[in-house]
Amino acid sequence: MSIFEAGVFIVDKPVDLTSFKVVGRLRRILNIKKVGHAGTLDPFATGLLVVCAGRPATRLISQFMDGEKEYLATLRLGVETETLDTEGDVTARSNVGVISSGKIEECLDSYRGSQLQVPPAYSALKHKGKPLYYYARKGIKIEKDARPVNISVLERTDGTGDVQGVEADLSIRVVCSKGTYIRTLAADVGSDLGCGAHLVQLRRVRSGFFSIAESLSWDELTAEDAFDRCMEKMLSVEAVCKLLQ
Repeated sequence: MSIFEAGVFIVDKPVDLTSFKVVGRLRRILNIKKVGHAGTLDPFATGLLVVCAGRPATRLISQFMDGEKEYLATLRLGVETETLDTEGDVTARSNVGVISSGKIEECLDSYRGSQLQVPPAYSALKHKGKPLYYYARKGIKIEKDARPVNISVLERTDGTGDVQGVEADLSIRVVCSKGTYIRTLAADVGSDLGCGAHLVQLRRVRSGFFSIAESLSWDELTAEDAFDRCMEKMLSVEAVCKLLQ
């Protein structure tokens, strides 16, 4: 096996896998300790995870995290959960009924642009050195101040018709700034539509100038020739530094 020094890898994280496990897998493949990622994906989410290996690459993580993000998401209208996604217990149900396409568009339009967003209680944001989810799991709700975010694109990807039923799904595409929580957006949209909602699917397809099209699949990372496959798709530190300029 060749000696690896540093590089950047785009991984398509599968569902039910932690970002930490992806980092651990790269660490073993590359036989290097200094490995980190630029922006966590929750276990239920899929898609683009930027993984930096080697000190020259990990030094760039904060710069990579500053870029705009693009997500594909599905909201389940009519059902609310404690964590605002599929991980938590159901806290409320409401009959969706019929919601017109016009009302949906009006609602989505109200979230386009710059705004203040309150981070969810179940998040990795720190409070006195511990993530908020640490307190939330103990029944202690720590509410952080609203933070400025920007949503430059928010559009439906499931057509333009009305939605109806006891429960109903609404699929959207979101392009947003660093620090935007799609779980919070889902819950807010559900609240405004009068039926509540939680996030049932989330896929990150872009982060800054990194695209899911350049990614390594989990099958590639677990193949016998995983090292060679990683080297084929590795982005050099020199190359990504040029993109940052």
